[in-house]
Amino acid sequence: MTAMGAAALLILVLTYAGVAIGRIPGLRLDRAGIALLGGAAMIAIGALDMEDAYRAISFDTITLLLGMMIVVAHLKVSGAFRALGGFAIEHAHAPFMLLVMVTLLTGVLSAFLVNDAICLVMAPIVVHVTRVINRNPVPYLIATATASNCGSVATITGNPQNMVIGALSGISYPAFSAALAPVAAFGLVAAIVIIRIVYRAEFSRKAELSPAVYRGRMLPGQVVKAVVVCVGLAIAFFAGVPVAKAALIGGAILLLTRAIKPERIYREIDGPLLFMFAGLFIVVAGAEKTLLTPDIVASAKDLGLNDVWRLSGFTAVLSNIMSNVPAVLALKPFVPGLENPERAWLVVAMSSTLAGNFTLLGSVANLIVAEHARVSGKPLGFIAFFKVGLPLTLVTLLVGTAWLAA
Repeated sequence: MTAMGAAALLILVLTYAGVAIGRIPGLRLDRAGIALLGGAAMIAIGALDMEDAYRAISFDTITLLLGMMIVVAHLKVSGAFRALGGFAIEHAHAPFMLLVMVTLLTGVLSAFLVNDAICLVMAPIVVHVTRVINRNPVPYLIATATASNCGSVATITGNPQNMVIGALSGISYPAFSAALAPVAAFGLVAAIVIIRIVYRAEFSRKAELSPAVYRGRMLPGQVVKAVVVCVGLAIAFFAGVPVAKAALIGGAILLLTRAIKPERIYREIDGPLLFMFAGLFIVVAGAEKTLLTPDIVASAKDLGLNDVWRLSGFTAVLSNIMSNVPAVLALKPFVPGLENPERAWLVVAMSSTLAGNFTLLGSVANLIVAEHARVSGKPLGFIAFFKVGLPLTLVTLLVGTAWLAA
């Protein structure tokens, strides 16, 4: 190995370790800063020049994520999410029906919009409702987190790792959804069943609920506009319009308003996530250029990754070690060389997402829900989540892998 190759390997390992841990001891760098520092280091050692670095960034992914962030921000600021959540939950008049409503609403919204953002909206609603009706919030919060992960499997726009895979693989939105929407639907049903069993004491107590949801101020005109744009986006996605193009146009249209200051929308955009993506793209490209010889890429066959079951398990383990987006990018150089790259990408999308339900630390969505629970004074513990996450992850991975292997 050359000196540059050794340096690139060190940068890759340190960057991925930092992103997995979330920080560097003694420094105030977060995941975005770590990824950007890693990308800059790859350029500094000469693994990539600036032109190569620009080409390494998947601007389709960045654009799609930005556009969807604007759409979700508009739905949130206009009050659309609160109105929809309030309507659904106020019609749940029994504990089990409340569980079903929370799971289905979170899962369906996460299927078409970015799941992390849906958790930001749903978690405080669930905390508020369970406090008002004096119920144990834990099973409903677990339902929010797990449903957001399961539901987001269904489409390219469901979560960041699917967006990366959509850009890298070239799989169309309809083909992606046709393959993985049944897995997502099964996951939502499985989440309801497992939570009902694990927390049977919560649902065995008969109760007539009359939950009152604080809906806040709603801007009806803006809600209608956002809904129209979302319907237009869904039609465009399934009609084959490039998803990044459609999302950017949809987001831009929603910025044309006299009722909402643009600063309120900008505050909802997760800029650090965009920076993290850019940095990771550059780090992976630098490692690929300096380290991955044809022989190393071919070694994927020696690992047996052509086998759907082995690829699914490998992806799930990798996703729990380094998080799902970095895991997907780590697999990027190897998947195109497999016998059936399209199916392999679908397996990676399915497994990297469902693996997020394994532990409380498995996905950003889980951490968002846990943070809202902590702030509310009803902490969501690691073991409490794991009692649901373990069986849910195993059964959904088994069924999802079997479905894609068929």
